[in-house]
Order: sequence, then structure tokens, then C-alpha cells
Amino acid sequence: MEDSEKKAPSVIDRYFTRWYKTDLKGKACEDHCILQHSNRICVITLAESHPILQNGRKIKNINYQISDGCSRLKNKVSGKSKRGGQFLTEFAPLCRITCTDEQEYTIFSCIRGRLLEVNEAILNKPDLLLEKPSTEGYIAVILPKFEESKSVTEGLLTRERYEEVLTKRNQQEEPC
Repeated sequence: MEDSEKKAPSVIDRYFTRWYKTDLKGKACEDHCILQHSNRICVITLAESHPILQNGRKIKNINYQISDGCSRLKNKVSGKSKRGGQFLTEFAPLCRITCTDEQEYTIFSCIRGRLLEVNEAILNKPDLLLEKPSTEGYIAVILPKFEESKSVTEGLLTRERYEEVLTKRNQQEEPC
């Protein structure tokens, strides 16, 4: 009876591998999660430990305008090979998120690849990012180059390694 009551794994847990990038650009606790599907597509999300998701923060603004000449919202892809998508390096900014306490966070791509889409739904409903960061509140979808699809996860942490990092952080005098 007990086995039948166990919850089935979510779609994310079933079809995606979670990878993590911690302390992005040296900023403590600004962790990102990369959900990698078996078809190479990667979904960029906030890791559970990211400051935006902590302490009941509220989001004031999400901006995909990276600079005067670069808006992730203007990304257009077409065809089977997804031509036209902006090519991103692993430290390319995807968006800037400002919280109601005026703290601003830059979300990075974490991997090299072609930007397929950004999540415009979070512009109208930023609470999706807080409520469902791994599903409806994702930041962007990136397709790594075929020849780089195996090496794209080098430098990223597995779930187990990420949990070790979190444990070490919590043992510090001033955790995040």
C-alpha cells in the first residue's frame, strides 16, 4: 500500500537532468539551474537557493533589454536548425530582475548555445518565477551546438555536488 501512495516523479524529474552553476561571477548564492533534456535543449531557471527565491522577496521588474542594441525579446529563430537565434556564451546576460527592495540580479545563460526563446509570460506575471521557477517560471531555452552538447555540462555541478555546496554554505557563520 505504501508504494502505491508514493508520488510519481514530475515531468522535470522524469525527462530533464538538473545541472547547477553556483556563485555566478563571484556573487555569493546567485545560483542558476540548467535543466538539460535528452534532445540537448536546456532550460535556464533559478536554483532553489537563489536570493530572489528567498525571504519572501517580490519581483518589481524583469528586463530582457541587455543593452541599447541588444534585447533578448527581439530574438527570432526559424527552421529546423533554429537559424537566427542569438548565440550566447556561458556568461551572456539573459535578463535583469529587480526586486521590490531594489536589489537587482543579472541572470546569465551559464552555457554556450543558441537562444531559442525567452519566457515572455514572466513579464506579465512575475510571480510565476517565484511560484514555479522550474516550470512556468523559467528564464530562457537554449540549444547548445550539436558538437558541444556533451561538453556543455563541464563546469556545472550535479544535484549531489550542488547539495554539498549548500550544506557547506549553511555551516558558515553567515550563510546566504
